[in-house]
Amino acid sequence: MADNNHRRLTQLKHRRKLWLNVHLWLGLGLGLFLSLLGMTGSILVFYDEIDKALNAELMQVNAPPHGEAAFKPFADIMAAANTALPTTATIDFVTFPSDAKASYVFSYLRPALSEAHDQWHLYVNPYSAQVLGTKLIKQADDWVPRSFIEFVWQLHFAVLAGDIGTIIVGIIGTLLIFSVLTGLILWWPLTGNWRRVLTIKPRASAERFNHDLHQLAGFYSFPVLLAVLLSGVYMNLPEHFMAVVKLFSSDTKSFMDMPHASAAQGRPPIALADALSIVRSRYPEGRIDGLRPAEDEHSGHFVRIVDVPGLSAFWSERQIFVDQYSGEIIDVRDPSNRPTAGQTFVDWQWPLHSGKAFGWTGRILVFLLGLACPVLFVTGLIRWLQKRRAKSRKR
Repeated sequence: MADNNHRRLTQLKHRRKLWLNVHLWLGLGLGLFLSLLGMTGSILVFYDEIDKALNAELMQVNAPPHGEAAFKPFADIMAAANTALPTTATIDFVTFPSDAKASYVFSYLRPALSEAHDQWHLYVNPYSAQVLGTKLIKQADDWVPRSFIEFVWQLHFAVLAGDIGTIIVGIIGTLLIFSVLTGLILWWPLTGNWRRVLTIKPRASAERFNHDLHQLAGFYSFPVLLAVLLSGVYMNLPEHFMAVVKLFSSDTKSFMDMPHASAAQGRPPIALADALSIVRSRYPEGRIDGLRPAEDEHSGHFVRIVDVPGLSAFWSERQIFVDQYSGEIIDVRDPSNRPTAGQTFVDWQWPLHSGKAFGWTGRILVFLLGLACPVLFVTGLIRWLQKRRAKSRKR
């Protein structure tokens, strides 16, 4: 019996050495990327608050005593924006005020040379319908965006390399998932000494402290880190991610699967304010968070409502698509009408990635995870250098 246990332990240690090499080289090769993605992710957890602080004169307004009840009708807001927008501009997205002291933000595109576009923001006071100003976010030929938050977004999702960078970050995220899983294998105590792998040894040497810190940071961040990496792969490589999901749940839709509008048949598109009124008459509860005009003649207007009472205790969001010609609601996506487990799994990816799924608790967890990423890389690098020095001394 003792011989069998010894033989089994020897085999496990041999496999462990293999996983150690995989974990080591993935960590050394991708550790800087993990640190970069983690730190930029921590910033983006509070992107709205940071953006408002940096652009207070454009994004913050004085609220009257009645607060949001005194907001001008959205039709007035749209009229003010349309008056100020250049004739060649195309509205890309409308971000609604997140509270009584926030302004409307119209993201719009202006044609540049060739087929590229300059990205701009236009800000409107919700109480007076007064245009507060515009801001250039990124020129078509800019490598680095001119807005701090947009810079961090592009650095986080695409390492400032555009579409190719998005693919690169998706591949890196996939490899980091393997690194995290091999780290869990290496953390697992072969001898059953759980106390050693769950705590830092008191009065330990600097070398042992570094080892324990790397091990504990990896273990306690494991659930959140795995969820964030997986959701990141979904957003950067959605087609490949969904190809796997649809093997198990063929009816699952991703954010790329948009419902089609009816044929125009000579009808002009309805105004965005009318689309919003149609949605509000059907779904009056919750806060309008954003509105995206139809991207082409075959798509619908998109409206997002958040903080819907009674919809979900964790992520209360409803997405509604309106036929741009008939005004008919053609699709509604929210936690109450998910047809498959696969759809639930996919719909949870963005709330988990951003930390919004659990309110402030989730946001703080994702923020702390981002700070843990450089800790994992630095302690792992130190551990590798320590082992190299020890081998050199032996030789």
